[in-house]
Amino acid sequence: MIIPYLVLSALIAAPMAAQPPRPWVDPVLGAVEARAERFGEISRLIWEQPEIGYQEVRSAALLREELKAAGFRVTENVADIPTAFIAEWGAGAPVIAIIGEYDALPGLSQDDVAQRKPRVEGAPGHGCGHNLFGSASALAAVAVKQHLESAGLRGTIRFYGTPAEEGGGGKIFMIRAGAFKDVDIALAWHPMDRNEADANPWLANISARFRYTGRAAHAAKSPDAGRSALDGVEIMTHALNLLREHVPQETRIHYVINKGGDAANIVPETAELSLIVRHPNQRALESIWERVLNCAQAGALATGTTMSFEVTSSYANMVHTEPLVQLIDRNLRAAGGVHYTPEERAFAEALRRRMVDLPEELPLGSERDTQPPRRDLVYASTDVGDLSWVVPTGHFHAATFPPGTPLHTWMSTAVAGTSLGRKGMVVAAKTLALSAAELLSDPRLVTQARAEWQKALNGRAYQSLLPADRKPSLR
Repeated sequence: MIIPYLVLSALIAAPMAAQPPRPWVDPVLGAVEARAERFGEISRLIWEQPEIGYQEVRSAALLREELKAAGFRVTENVADIPTAFIAEWGAGAPVIAIIGEYDALPGLSQDDVAQRKPRVEGAPGHGCGHNLFGSASALAAVAVKQHLESAGLRGTIRFYGTPAEEGGGGKIFMIRAGAFKDVDIALAWHPMDRNEADANPWLANISARFRYTGRAAHAAKSPDAGRSALDGVEIMTHALNLLREHVPQETRIHYVINKGGDAANIVPETAELSLIVRHPNQRALESIWERVLNCAQAGALATGTTMSFEVTSSYANMVHTEPLVQLIDRNLRAAGGVHYTPEERAFAEALRRRMVDLPEELPLGSERDTQPPRRDLVYASTDVGDLSWVVPTGHFHAATFPPGTPLHTWMSTAVAGTSLGRKGMVVAAKTLALSAAELLSDPRLVTQARAEWQKALNGRAYQSLLPADRKPSLR
């Protein structure tokens, strides 16, 4: 296409659109970098002593004491949970929350090497990178506190130590205790194999334990006198597997049999199954759940056993607001990506060679870049979803793992303890700190985000599917 000379001249002469000044960027980035090594050490200590949900005593204490030393006011035992806490600095509005997690996963113990090598056989491990999650969030909070001090700004920065994200729903109990009632905006992130702002709905879920009770008998001499609880479980699982074909394709149903009996020559008197059902729409999930209960009742009816169940956890889908997606996207780009040394790249390559069905979506090297905000469905769940129903919540991913690394595996556990993971942790801390600083420096963004959040809710109120009388499983 030929552009007329006068038009071309006008385009050349036209000034570039003025970008609003962001004087906090360099000081905030500097504050993160100055403390990155220390919080990297904390992330490694948490990685070395992995603790599962509601047992994160040492992990929570490491972060709590570091924030106390940085001048934060700390409230412990939030919602009567020993490993839940809030660290706060500043006064007045806006109140910006930064979310931290630090629980590990059972059975994923792993050394920081590119081959399967448990540190302690059968022990927990940080296969979801929550050692990096909590440490990055705490680092960001400290950097924002310094910004508030040096700039003389009014406002409050809070770090929320939230336990038991891996199925325990710590945030739900903190919401019920009113821990977030005066928060204006919440910011959260998650370790991943890429850098991207998050605008996808995630999956709402329901987790439950089903127990069947039958009648024991000698399995050879008098099997007719027995009623097998294990048969009840098996009929339930068969019905569930037939059900999969007749539910929306976004649905996920997965289970394990916790108990199938005591001995092969005894008709099992008791059996137990743990189940998770997921769907991106909570209302649709409720309908699917009724059909799951019918499968469970069928198992009892067919076998002459009795069935009972207990809902152990339930997470909501995520509510996103576009102003926060845009805020995080620009600050993630300002934070920069992850740059591997030759040794780190060799580690990543060795790890990728061990990956089965390695996705070609992102190649090695993409960790240096920021991807467009993700709006397609992520087939996972988080109790940050519940938080997003009660507070406008910005969420993103940072490349703590080499591209293609599957979460909840020994591979992700290995990387979470290395410098590769810690570099991604620093990217996350910078993004959180820049986003919080921008909200505190320009409260109009807070007002805009809250207005858009109300539109996104569209009159719907938060209602957890977790029974109101359910208590945290503190063991």
